Amino acid sequence: MLEILQQIDSSLFFFINGTLANPVTDFLMPLFTNDWGLRVGYGLAMILCLSFGNVRLRWMVLFSVIVLVLTDQIAANFLKDLIGRIRPCHTFDADSINLLVHCGGGKSMPSAHASNAFGQGIFFSIFYKQVRPYLLIYAILVALSRVFVGVHYPFDILAGALIGTLIAVVVALLYKQFARRVLKNDAVQN
Repeated sequence: MLEILQQIDSSLFFFINGTLANPVTDFLMPLFTNDWGLRVGYGLAMILCLSFGNVRLRWMVLFSVIVLVLTDQIAANFLKDLIGRIRPCHTFDADSINLLVHCGGGKSMPSAHASNAFGQGIFFSIFYKQVRPYLLIYAILVALSRVFVGVHYPFDILAGALIGTLIAVVVALLYKQFARRVLKNDAVQN
């Protein structure tokens, strides 16, 4: 069964990384996968929320940091070592894949990029439904970029997306409890 799943995953990888690759994706996907771009974008968004947001949004930013720490640490530092799957860019011949970024020495499963992007996208989309499509499209693009650039299999990004979604939902439920108890009482006292 695992061998069949690996064959399906490899076939999907070559379809996305090779067949769907074109000059537009070769230009855009490294931008979506860039760590510094993600960090700067997240940092600027958080600064804006903290500077111009109300008390609830400021607390939501703190809870989003909890989401980010959990998604990143669970995906990158716990599950990757536990699962130990080798990246496709280390598995296949360099001439057979479209490698657009440095392969890296880490493991493949799950994708921390996908976990982090879905964690943030799902967390904020629970509270801001009007921007949900944009957040989810962005999370999907970040996740897919990992396959397009040649460093993850599709099942890696699927696992990362599921982990990020689960953590975001749990932390959102905790935030809702916190907001009902603490922020409601804070509003009454002021």
